[in-house]
Amino acid sequence: MKKLLSKIMMAFLAVTLVFAAIPVTQASAADEPPPVDELTTEQLEKVWARQLRIFERIGKAFEDPAAHIEKIQSRIDKAAEKGKDVSALQSALDAYEDALLASKPAYDSLGEVIDAHKGFDADGKVTDEEQARATVKEVREGMQAVKDSMGGTFKALREALKAFREANKPADASEKK
Repeated sequence: MKKLLSKIMMAFLAVTLVFAAIPVTQASAADEPPPVDELTTEQLEKVWARQLRIFERIGKAFEDPAAHIEKIQSRIDKAAEKGKDVSALQSALDAYEDALLASKPAYDSLGEVIDAHKGFDADGKVTDEEQARATVKEVREGMQAVKDSMGGTFKALREALKAFREANKPADASEKK
């Protein structure tokens, strides 16, 4: 009886694995957003809200770049005082700082478009569909300009920090402090 039950379970698991490996939906180009011309009013409002959240999130670095950089620099300095090799981190931070300062005009220009919010009211509701479409498109292009001007330096800084942490991971919990 035990053998029969284990054979049934193995067959069930094999069938389950086969079905789990088959994709349920078709693959689509999810990375590309739909053209602005095809968005409904509701979708425009959702896109606008998402764009505002992204703008606020990236704005934290642009609000006071000196303080933002100083915060990271102080952490690097503390690690250097402990005798850690921070050359890769320092180089990534320097590149990020240069890109941040160079991207400020593009960010400010994007802020002007968002402040004008043509086609949207103060609550993010569409008031003029054509203007809203144009604004969403302009914000998308502005965000791409900021991203391009940053040149991937934030990602490089994050990767350098990750590599630094991995290289300087304590061997056990007693070494932490």
